[in-house]
Amino acid sequence: MALPAPGASGADACDAGAAAHHGGAAAPDASVAPLHGDAATRYTVAVRALCEFTAKAGDLDSRFTPSPTAQQGIAGHAAVAARRRPPYESEISLSGQYRELTVRGRADGFDPAALRLEEVKTYRGELEAMPGNHRALHWAQLRLYGWLLCEARGYASLTLALVYYDIASGRETALTETRDAAWLRAHFEDHCERFLCWARQELAHRAARDAAWTALAFPHAEFRAGQRELAAAVYRGARDGLCLAAQAPTGIGKTVGTLFPLLKAAPAAGIDKLIFLAAKTSGRKIAFDALAQIDAGHGLPLRRLELVAREKACVHPELACHGESCPLAKGFYDRLPAARAAALELGVGALTRETLAAVAETHAVCPYYLGQELSRWVDVIIGDYNYWFDTSAQLFALAVGNDWRAALLVDEAHNLIERARGMYSAELSQAAMRAVRKTAPGMVKPALDKVNREWNALLREATEPYQTQEAPPDKLVFALQAATAVITDHLAEQPGQDAELQRFLFDALHFCRIAEGFGSHTLFDISRGPGRNDSLLCLRNIVPAPHLAPRLAAAHAATLFSATFRPARYMADMLGLPESARWLDVASPFDASQLAVRVVPGISTRYREREASLAPIAELIARQYREAPGNYLVFCSSFDYLGRIADACAERHPDIPCWRQSRGMEESERAAFLERFTEDGRGIGFAVLGGAFGEGIDLPGARLIGAFIATLGLPQINPVNENFRQRMEASFGAGYDYVYLYPGLQKVVQAAGRVIRSRSDRGVVYLIDDRYARGDVKRLLPPWWRIETVRPGGDGSKPASKNNENNENNGEKSCNTIA
Repeated sequence: MALPAPGASGADACDAGAAAHHGGAAAPDASVAPLHGDAATRYTVAVRALCEFTAKAGDLDSRFTPSPTAQQGIAGHAAVAARRRPPYESEISLSGQYRELTVRGRADGFDPAALRLEEVKTYRGELEAMPGNHRALHWAQLRLYGWLLCEARGYASLTLALVYYDIASGRETALTETRDAAWLRAHFEDHCERFLCWARQELAHRAARDAAWTALAFPHAEFRAGQRELAAAVYRGARDGLCLAAQAPTGIGKTVGTLFPLLKAAPAAGIDKLIFLAAKTSGRKIAFDALAQIDAGHGLPLRRLELVAREKACVHPELACHGESCPLAKGFYDRLPAARAAALELGVGALTRETLAAVAETHAVCPYYLGQELSRWVDVIIGDYNYWFDTSAQLFALAVGNDWRAALLVDEAHNLIERARGMYSAELSQAAMRAVRKTAPGMVKPALDKVNREWNALLREATEPYQTQEAPPDKLVFALQAATAVITDHLAEQPGQDAELQRFLFDALHFCRIAEGFGSHTLFDISRGPGRNDSLLCLRNIVPAPHLAPRLAAAHAATLFSATFRPARYMADMLGLPESARWLDVASPFDASQLAVRVVPGISTRYREREASLAPIAELIARQYREAPGNYLVFCSSFDYLGRIADACAERHPDIPCWRQSRGMEESERAAFLERFTEDGRGIGFAVLGGAFGEGIDLPGARLIGAFIATLGLPQINPVNENFRQRMEASFGAGYDYVYLYPGLQKVVQAAGRVIRSRSDRGVVYLIDDRYARGDVKRLLPPWWRIETVRPGGDGSKPASKNNENNENNGEKSCNTIA
C-alpha cells in the first residue's frame, strides 16, 4: 500500500486496512492496552506494577545483592508447590475492577481447605538482610491478590502467607496474617485510588497520541528519491507484524523514512512502544533530530526518551549507588513520583540526557535511574543495541514481562553482527582469578582452588600458545558454578564488599551462562601468555543468529536497515532473520556522474608491502588536493598505517593542512575533528576504516568532496579468525567471504558513502589497492558506481570537485579484527 503524498493526513495518510487493535493483556507496568468499544476507556494494570507505583518507597540501592536467576526462581516456586498437598492450587489467574481500572495478576498458590493464600518469593543469603521496602512491596502485592480472590469466590476472610524460599538450603520462612474481606477491599481501593489519576492521564495521552499520529503529515514538502519506497515498506511491516530487512543508500533520509511510517502505523497496529536502536551516539542524535523534524514544533503527544549508559549519566561517580553513600539514592523512591510527573510534562518534547539531568537535579534524584523508570511510560525509546539484544537487556525484559507490543528500528544494522558477537562471548583470566584468590575470605579460597586445579589440568592438555577445543570441559564449568555459588553466598552476607571479587563473580557467571548454551555457533579457545599462570579462556560467539532470532521474534515488528545490508543470505545467516522476513533494496537516487570512483591497482596495501605504498599514496593525495582543493578523508586499516601515511604526507607536502583520528577519542575530540570540515575549509582528515568517522557522520556539500580508502578493510588474518573461517565454511560453505570479504567491503562502502549526501553533491573516491580490480570485489560495490581504473603516476586520474585471500594486517593490531 502506498504512503500518502507529503502533507496528507488522516485516513488517507496510510493504508486504512492496518493491523487490528492489540487486545491482549495490558502491560504489568500499566501501559495502555488499546481496546475496542467501552473497553477503550478502561486501563488495565498488573498487580505487581500497581504496587510498584503505589507502595515502592525508600532508598535506591544498586549494591550487588545475590538473587536467584530466573530459572532458579521458577524452580523455587515449583519446589514450594510440590510440597503442598491437594486440593492446593497453583498459579491462580485473578482480576477485578475499580472504576476505570482493571487489575489483573496471577497468585502463586492457594489452599482452599485452610483458606490460605500464598505469595512465594525466592532469595539467597540472609533473609534479615532484605530491605524493609522490599518486604512492604511483597505484602502489598499479596493483599491485593487477597481481595481479588475474596471477590472472585465470596470468601469473608483469608490467611495471607508471604513465603520466602531459600534456593540454597530449600528452607521456607512463612510470614502470615489473617484479614477479612472488608479490610482487603479497602486496601485494594486505596491503592487503586492512588493510581487512578495517573491512569486517567495515561488514557488521555494514549487517545491523544493515537489521534495525532494517525493524522500525522510528512514533515517535508516531498519525499526524497527512494525514501517513499522505504517508508511504505516499513509501514506495511508494522501493519502486518513482520521483520523487514532494508538496504537503502546513504543520503536518502533513512531515519525519517523509518520513524515517520512507524508512527503512522502504531495506532491501528496497537503498538505500545517504538524502540530505535543505534550502534553509536551519532545514530541516537540523528534519531532525535528526525523526531524533531516530524514534530516540526507542533507539540505532538510524542514522548521520546534517550537512554544513556550509567557512567555517562551518573552525577556522583565517586560515590557508591545506595542511600548510605549517595544523596540522590537516599529516599529516591519517595521523590520519584514528583520527578516522574515533571519529566512527563516535558515528555511532549525530547527527554534527552540534558533534560533528564535537569529534572533529576530539581527533584534530587538519580538521572540514570529516573531514565530507567521513564522507559515504562514514554512512546519512543532511543538507545544502544544492548538495551534489546544483550544477555541482560533491560528493554527486552520489560517488553516480555510487561507484554508490550514493541516495534524495533535497528539503525546501521550491519554493525549488529560484531556487536552481538561481543555480547554473547565471554572470557576468564587465570591471572585475575589468582589475584582474587590471594585476598579472598576463607570460605571462598577452596572453591577457587578447585577451579584453578581444573584450569591447570586443562593447560596440561593444551600445550600450544593458542589452541581450541571441542567444548569447555564439564569439570571446569562445574567448578566455576560451585565457586560462583560460594562467592554469591559470601557477598550476600557482606554486601558491597570486595569489588574485585564481585567483578570476578560477574565474569564467571557470564562465562557459565555462555557455556550452558555452547554449540557450533561458539568457539572455545585457550591462549597462553608469557607467565606461568597467565592464560585466558575464551568462549567466542561466531554466529549470533541463535541469540538474536528470539529477540527479533519477541517484537511485534522489526525493521533492520543499513546502506550495506547485503548479501542477503549472509545477513540472514548471521542475524537470525526469519524466513518470513521481507527484503527491500532501495535503488540509489544518485547518478554515476556525481561520484568519480577510481581504482588504483598499482599500489598494494598488504602488510608486507606497506612501506613501498607510503610515497605513492602521499603523492596521489597531494595531486588530487592541489587540482581540486577542499576537504578530504583518508581511511586506513589501522592507526599504525594511518600514522605512517599521514607522516609521509606531512613530510612531502607540509603546506597541506592535515588532522588525524587518535585512539580512544572522547566525544568532544570527535566533534572537534568533524568541525574542521567546513564549507570553505581545506585539508585532509585521516581516520581508520570502520571507526567513528567511517559511518554515521553527515558532511554534505563542500564539507567533504572526496575520500581515499587505502585498504580493503579485511579483518586481520590470525588463528582466531582462521578458526572462524573454518566454522563458517563448514556451516555455510563460504568461510572466506563471511569472515573477511563481506565485512571488509561493507566498511569500504560505508566510508565512501560519506562523500555523496544529496542530489547536488559531487565528489571523488579513490580505492587504493590492486585487489579492487578483482571481479569478486567489484561485485560487492554499489551497482550505480561507474568505476575507472587509474595509475598512481597520474595518467587518467583527473580530480573531481563537489558543488563509489590476502594478508592485509598480519603482524599488527588491526581496527577491523573480528576476534
